Amino acid sequence: MKTLHLIIGRACAENAGGATEWSAFDRATMDRAAAILRAGGLVALPTETVYGLGANALDRAAVERIFAAKSRPNWDPVIVHVASRAMLNGLVEQIPAAAERLMERFWPGPLTLLLRRTAAVPDAVTAGRPLVGVRMPAHPVALDLIRRAGVPVAAPSANRFGHISPTTAAHVLSDLEGRIDAVLDAGPSAHGVESTVIDPSMRPMLIYRPGAVTAEEIAEAAGPAELYRSAEPLRALPVEAMPSPGVGIRHYAPRARLVLVEARAQETAELLTELGERLLAAAQSEPGETLGVMLPESVGAPAAIARERVFAWGSWAAPEELAQRLYAGLRALDAAGCTVILCPLPAARGLGAAIRDRLLKAGRKA
Repeated sequence: MKTLHLIIGRACAENAGGATEWSAFDRATMDRAAAILRAGGLVALPTETVYGLGANALDRAAVERIFAAKSRPNWDPVIVHVASRAMLNGLVEQIPAAAERLMERFWPGPLTLLLRRTAAVPDAVTAGRPLVGVRMPAHPVALDLIRRAGVPVAAPSANRFGHISPTTAAHVLSDLEGRIDAVLDAGPSAHGVESTVIDPSMRPMLIYRPGAVTAEEIAEAAGPAELYRSAEPLRALPVEAMPSPGVGIRHYAPRARLVLVEARAQETAELLTELGERLLAAAQSEPGETLGVMLPESVGAPAAIARERVFAWGSWAAPEELAQRLYAGLRALDAAGCTVILCPLPAARGLGAAIRDRLLKAGRKA
């Protein structure tokens, strides 16, 4: 099967009523993608976080196609995307007061709420658990596609299971060409890390996955929230269904071995150089070992690493830039043939907590 590459014009605009205005070509493209979803097909769609692999969330067979295309195990639940509050009717039983405050503040946007589901939501979506993750994306293409399809859309990241999440259509095709029906290409994702996932019924609220909405922002909007910490070590395969998307298992990983460096900012360059030299010395007995580095702009590049395998990650002072370029950088170093990638860890503040979460699930500290 050849995957359709459907390109959306970059210059879409919203009219005074908040609706997106498209060219005739773009309208036809959006309608084609919506028809694929309604017919039970798979469409990779852009969101403000990463590209998602979408299917009709109420169609069990369509949702199961997501798992098959991604080689995703059925114990890993997926998030349902809606285009309006009205779409929640029939999906969830009730909306707690804290969830109402969070929706008012952050929807549309990169926040997923775990709410008690109705019987209309297939078990395949939630891995048989009673809560379903729901969010309203802020990307105009995602919102318009869901509206045109007229169904809620289940959409985990559009990549092979456990691999680096995609932030461009090219990333999607690299992983899923021939395994899905279409990809809607609207350029790079803005945030670059997945949505925050939170259970608003807990006291304090429980953040299962830190993301583009920070814990500090959540606390300001709706009260105290704590980060979920599993007592179990990360596994390749869990023993039971996961309580939320993105927890408990290794995710977001490049093909290369990812080695993480924890250091104060002024010590990072020295540690990267020392570690790079040590790894290269060890590689003398293993020909073919190739080092790359995710390098913040204020950190000097280790002399041992070739220039073409240094990815200019962004500024330590701009976590939004680091997040947006994280997955693209890991994919670029994979493509450059690196077998080991060195990557410093940002501080666990604000958006830095989400970046650290992804890196710690994908690699190991030095």
